[in-house]
Amino acid sequence: MATHYLDFEKPIADLEAKIEELEALSETAGSFEAEIEALRVRARELRAEAYANLDPWRKTQVARHPQRPHLFDYLEGLITEFVELKGDRQFGDDQAIVGGLGRFRGRPVVVMGHEKGHDTATRLKHNFGMARPEGYRKAVRLMDMAEQYGLPVLTFVDTAGAYPGLGAEERGQAEAIARSTERGLTLGTPMIATITGEGGSGGAIALAAANRVLMLEHSIYSVISPEGAASILWRDGSRAKDAASAMKITAPDLMGLGIVDRTIPEPEGGAHADRDAAIQAVGDALEEELEDLDGLTSDQLRDQRAERFYAIGRLS
Repeated sequence: MATHYLDFEKPIADLEAKIEELEALSETAGSFEAEIEALRVRARELRAEAYANLDPWRKTQVARHPQRPHLFDYLEGLITEFVELKGDRQFGDDQAIVGGLGRFRGRPVVVMGHEKGHDTATRLKHNFGMARPEGYRKAVRLMDMAEQYGLPVLTFVDTAGAYPGLGAEERGQAEAIARSTERGLTLGTPMIATITGEGGSGGAIALAAANRVLMLEHSIYSVISPEGAASILWRDGSRAKDAASAMKITAPDLMGLGIVDRTIPEPEGGAHADRDAAIQAVGDALEEELEDLDGLTSDQLRDQRAERFYAIGRLS
């Protein structure tokens, strides 16, 4: 897969292009190992500097990176014996949300999340991770099953928002999101949500009404996209960068506001730079959080979840 560089990574891209040129020359014109190594060191330094000082808009770009791990990557890296369960038993199957049963490090779980796709065909199949009502009703069905069999629920959130199409609205998009959010809040088993990329609006909270909400270091979580906020506030979508800074959508801001419980560090250069390391870091965090919730009764889990959300925005 060809490396995709973001705008602010252009100096890194230029260096890595020179490295490739020298490596090709080395095959015919002698060794350039010393020069290549010096360029690699400089590229690593530039990447470390760039990612140590990301502003909210650049974090938004990283959160949307097309090579960032998506749901199927997490399923492959963390879940064994996965069995996908399809359909909402009312209308159809929405592949923007994929879920089912599996084992997480030996523990049986219900797992679900948004899948954006990785190429044109899969992005269309999964509707770019923007779910319709049947996707959220499928999520409710899976949470009902989790409670019936006493299984923890793991969700992976990565969506620009719920799909706003006419058919989705006709089939009750708002009601479906509300039902999924309500089911998460009333669930009698542990639920942990991880924001792995974009956490957009009600489409995200429908899978994130959990006991613990984790967030990858360069992910974002917001009530509306920066572009949407800029269009509303200034009638100018090009001011998305200003909106991103004002909205407090990054992990440090959300930790301070009590909206997110834990930030998961990403590999240098972002989760897309070392997908396996990022996936294992998420797995380690999930394992710790599940162990912390072990032993709590259904009532205690509901009370903890309720108190967590009541505390958001509380002044005293």
